[in-house]
Amino acid sequence: MSMTIFKGILIPFLGTSLGAACVLFMKKNLHYLVQRALTGFAAGVMVAAGVWSLLIPSMEQSAKMGRLRFVPAAVGFMLGVFFLLFLDRAIPHLHMNATEPEGAKSGFKRTTMLVLAVTLHNIPEGMAVGVVYAGWVADHHAISAAGALALSLGIAIQNFPEGAIISLPLRSEGMGKGKAFVYGVLSGVVEPVGAVLTILLAQFIIPVLPYLLSFAAGAMIYVVVEELIPEMSEKPHSNIGTIVFALGFVLMMILDVALG
Repeated sequence: MSMTIFKGILIPFLGTSLGAACVLFMKKNLHYLVQRALTGFAAGVMVAAGVWSLLIPSMEQSAKMGRLRFVPAAVGFMLGVFFLLFLDRAIPHLHMNATEPEGAKSGFKRTTMLVLAVTLHNIPEGMAVGVVYAGWVADHHAISAAGALALSLGIAIQNFPEGAIISLPLRSEGMGKGKAFVYGVLSGVVEPVGAVLTILLAQFIIPVLPYLLSFAAGAMIYVVVEELIPEMSEKPHSNIGTIVFALGFVLMMILDVALG
């Protein structure tokens, strides 16, 4: 079981690392349409994961509450949204293609704040993987090993373009290839760390697991709405982000239903 958990936790981090490695082989930054497509794909995967891997299991585990089984899902979801809103305001960061940083004022370099933006983005994903595996370890009927693996694979797939989207612009900012790769990899470290901490606290998590599943879902949806959708909808207008969003959503849905 421990090896299964270890692999499941590292799979999303591997996706980020492989994406960051693109900077070692590509000479130019990604075309804006490619960036939008990759961003839309990541958004679609995260929305589907939030619904099928987190919110639905949250309500299934609250079945004993009858008609009120939506309460843990609703409460946890809103807490997740406000938690990410707090982090968004507290941590200095700079979104891709933005000129003005967000969060608390700081003297950080532009490249540092770009990495912090992606790191902030990765926090709910690490939490999601950790919570799902903690539920599986506790033998909750709504979470299977295959379902947990489906979430890890889905997040890894959408982490690949994220790794490229952060490392390539760092290279275009004048950073060396090796350093840009390392920064891209480091932006994903928060995921396995967050997952491990969540699993270590499993004995405290299990009693409130339905709330934590939906908490992770709310945090992920916040990232999609606040960051990814605006990025894939920037001018000049293009439908590529929306189309690939749908593809990412369907892929994650298939993974979760087929493996779960």
